[in-house]
Amino acid sequence: MSESSAEAVLLALKTELEFALQDANSSAATVHLDQNAVGRLSRMDAMQQQNMAMANQRSLSTRLAKTQKALAAIKSGDYGFCEDCGDEISEARLEHYPESDLCLGCQSSRE
Repeated sequence: MSESSAEAVLLALKTELEFALQDANSSAATVHLDQNAVGRLSRMDAMQQQNMAMANQRSLSTRLAKTQKALAAIKSGDYGFCEDCGDEISEARLEHYPESDLCLGCQSSRE
């Protein structure tokens, strides 16, 4: 993937993540329920949904930060190289995860 096409993909991903994060922020807002009008199970369900939205929010924030870091790496000429070992990140990995900053081997060893 050329740097210009990678940059276009990353910019589109950044925009998509920013919109998704805005939605996640509203979904993760504090749950306010009238305890007299709503049953216990409904409150528990609302709290579970809020927790799931907060987890999604964290995931989106992390991915957005990695996307912004990848855009900076394009400008510095470091895009496509693993931060741990310095080897090139495979083309297939960058096509699926353009914000990747680790090669598959280094990512696997971290997990």
